[in-house]
Amino acid sequence: MHGGFLQLLKKRKELIPLIGIVGCAALGATAASIYFLLTKPDVILNKTRNPEPWETLDPSTPQKLITINQQWKPVEELELVKKLTNDLLSSESSY
Repeated sequence: MHGGFLQLLKKRKELIPLIGIVGCAALGATAASIYFLLTKPDVILNKTRNPEPWETLDPSTPQKLITINQQWKPVEELELVKKLTNDLLSSESSY
């Protein structure tokens, strides 16, 4: 198989840049996928360990690649709902 492929490349040298570019693109796509899988909080593999990882994020740190003029202020009503939900869940689990 490889001998035939190398002979084809020797005959048709114009395919070498094309194969190089496609190979680099495939390598870049694979590297980006692995990077996002390991570093981004919205990509999860194991839902049983932490089903909502976005709840533990610090909202003051930017999550995008480029963030321009971002100012984050907590919404009081949302914080109250989160606190009440956590209190309710913790009281239910103690029974």
